[in-house]
Order: sequence, then structure tokens, then C-alpha cells
Amino acid sequence: MFGYAMIQTVRNYSHQLDRSLRDELIHLYRPFKYTPCFLHGLFEKKLKRKKKLSVIVQFQPEAYEDGCQQIAEITKKHKKNKLYHHYNRISCCSADMTPDSLEEILSTCNHVKKIYKNKEVQALLDVAVESAKAKQVFRNNTALTGQGTKIAIIDTGIHPHQDLSGRITDFADFINHRTDPYDDNGHGTHCAGDAAGDASASDGKYRGPAPKANLAGVKVLNKMGSGSLDTIMQGVEWCIQYNEDHPTSPIDIISMSLGTEAQSYGDEDRDPMVQIVEEAWRSGITVCVAAGNSGPDPQTICSPGLSDRVITVGALDDRTTANTRNDDDVASFSSRGPTLYGEIKPDILAPGVDIISLRSPNSYLDRLQKSNRVDGEYYIMSGTSMATPIIAGVVSLMKQHNPDLTTDEIKERLKTGADIWVDRDENVYGAGYVNAETAIPEE
Repeated sequence: MFGYAMIQTVRNYSHQLDRSLRDELIHLYRPFKYTPCFLHGLFEKKLKRKKKLSVIVQFQPEAYEDGCQQIAEITKKHKKNKLYHHYNRISCCSADMTPDSLEEILSTCNHVKKIYKNKEVQALLDVAVESAKAKQVFRNNTALTGQGTKIAIIDTGIHPHQDLSGRITDFADFINHRTDPYDDNGHGTHCAGDAAGDASASDGKYRGPAPKANLAGVKVLNKMGSGSLDTIMQGVEWCIQYNEDHPTSPIDIISMSLGTEAQSYGDEDRDPMVQIVEEAWRSGITVCVAAGNSGPDPQTICSPGLSDRVITVGALDDRTTANTRNDDDVASFSSRGPTLYGEIKPDILAPGVDIISLRSPNSYLDRLQKSNRVDGEYYIMSGTSMATPIIAGVVSLMKQHNPDLTTDEIKERLKTGADIWVDRDENVYGAGYVNAETAIPEE
């Protein structure tokens, strides 16, 4: 096998190819085991010209423009190649490329830092909100509701549910490019309600922590709940650009109940998913991400939740008892740390088991599990996906109370205000169980 030109390229430039892409390129040669040797050269030539690979190309920061120009020239030379999106903030572009064009890029383009496989990313309230101590938070004789803040739900979209009426102020669709809010999967709608449902269809019963917060729906996952690294990066970058274009009504919080299995790059800051969420964090947007549902084993924190900057949320099982925490514990499925890089994660826990929130009628999940419907307008789901927007809703209350809080200050207050279990592993429980009352001090 090592005699093939592409295999030699993979070996010579392995430091510039992420593991997933290296594996995919090598696996292309598996069928060659069953073909006569005299046909190998012909088959390889055809394979290198015909096979299409979806990739993210990252350049050295100082050579971003030159790198993009060089990639554009190479893609034009090869059939089946297409350049898609540019991410100047993290010096990347996305493209479809054939193996022969990748070979040319690696051998001639000195500006390339790393080439990543554009891998798949998956989508990972009643008692829950009360358990988080976020149902009635009063400060300065005013009930905090998230009014004046905006939460971006980066997910499968948002169905215009009655409980969100008039508050889906923006919608961006990177899957089907539609302009009006919709959700053909149901996951994003549930998450939107977890954060900001006002319970108008349930007489106040199924309410999120921030019932007056505005929402931006950012659809990056398809009907089946799947997306790619590229669509996620587009969604986060859209939020950053949105704030530059709308400085008087910015997105304050991003809630991301999605992720992909973590892969070691030697340094977490080399992970492109981590890079884009940290860029949002540095721009002033508080980013809340799901830890993942791969527990109870250690080192199961998903990307981008392994970022040391963003707020990574694990799931708690509150046993549907709002007024006592004696029987509460981490959900068995909640992913555990440490991360692949040795960092303590998750940062905090929030309720994530049997959460009742908004239903998106006739969506994929709604039709798949009809038994999960509750009172016609609602739906029951479990996961760190549900815990994450609950934290985003609490952050909305914090921002309403004190708009000047920085992202780092918000994270620190959430953690120091959490209810702590004594002698519990931080890589299972994080800082503890979210408590909105203590995370928002009287000022």
C-alpha cells in the first residue's frame, strides 16, 4: 500500500492533515486489495481525480489572503472542486476537493497550516426551571425575565410557537436558506423553550428562565439533526457579524446544544470548532455549549465543549422535585471530564432529564416519538442539550440585571454561585448545580 502516491503524500504531510482526513484518504485504498496489481495505477489515477472530499483549510494567520487566493486557483484547475466559505476571523476556508488537488495544495502551498475533514456534527420545563432557582428572581423589586437581552439558538431552527410569540427577532438558515423561522427536526424549538418559553400555552406551567428574552434562530443542522463543521462555523460567525452590524441590539448569548466527538490536536486551540466559539467569546458573546451525552465514562466531553473559555454544561437529574436537592444527582448519560487536554469539565450542571418544553408540530422528532407529546403544545426530552439553554436563560437574567458583565465575569459568577456537592469529582459535577439566585447578587 505504501507505494501509492497518495499514501506517500499522507505520510509526508501527516502533520498538516487532521487524523480523520488522514484515515479517510487511507481508507480510499481498501478496495485495491481485491483488484489485480496491473490495474492499481489506473485506478489510483481515477480515484484521485474523481473522489470528492469536504474539507476545512486553515492558513497561517499572516498569510490568509494569499492562501485563499492560492486555493482558489488550485480548485479552478481540478474538476469536482468547489470553494465555499471564508472565515477570516480564524484564517480558514471550506471547500470540496479531490485527492489530486489536496496533493497539489500540500506540495505547493506554503501558507497551509492544517487541513481538516469537514466532519459531521450532531444535535445532542416546569420543575427544571424551579430546580435551577430561576423561576422568580427579583432584584431591585423587579422580576428578572431576560427582557432586553437576545439569545441565539444555534441548532435545527425554531418553530414560531405561541410561547415565543413576537420574540424570534432574527432567523438565519444555513441548511435550506429559508427566511422565515421553522424547525423541521424539533430539537432547536425545544431548546428555545428551555431558555425562553413564556408558558402562555400552558397557563404559566412550562416556562423557561428568560420568558421575555428575544431569540435569534440559527439553523445549522438539518431535518435529521445533523450538520457539518462548516455549517456550525457559518452559524457562529453569523452571530459575530450580526453584532458588528447591530451594535444597539446585539446577541448576548449563544446556546449550542450540539457537538462532535473530540479529537486530539495536541492543543485544544487547534480544534477549528473551539477556535470559532472562542472568537465569539472574545467578541463579547457568552457561549453556552453542551458537554455531550456520552457518559458515564471519563474523557467524553464533546467539541466545542472542551474549550477552556466557554461555559460547558452537564445534565442533572432533579428527580422532578423542585424543592429538595437531597435526591438530585448527575444524569448517567452526561459526559465527563477531564477533556482530552486534561482540563476540568463540565463547568456546571443544570436539569436535563425529562424536560418539558416546546413542540414543533410535524417535525422529525415529533413524528418519531408521538408518545413524548405533552398537552398538545409541548414535548419531553432529555440530554445535556436541554441543560445548556437553561443555563443560557440564567445568563440572560444576569445580563438583564447587569448589562456590563463580561463573559469571563458571567462564567465565574455562575460557578461561584453554584450549589456545591461536598467531595464530588469536579470532572463529573463541575462547580455544582446552577443556582440563579446566588449567581445574581444584590447590587
